[in-house]
Amino acid sequence: MYSIRNVHGHIQVYDHKGKFLFSADSEREAREELEGYAESAA
Repeated sequence: MYSIRNVHGHIQVYDHKGKFLFSADSEREAREELEGYAESAA
């Protein structure tokens, strides 16, 4: 489970414990990056 947050117009992604993972320019970019996280975790 991941959390995508818009912070002052910039997207930040956190894990289920609230740990910051990475930032992105858009929610679409963040979701694409998350696909890579999911694939590497499998």
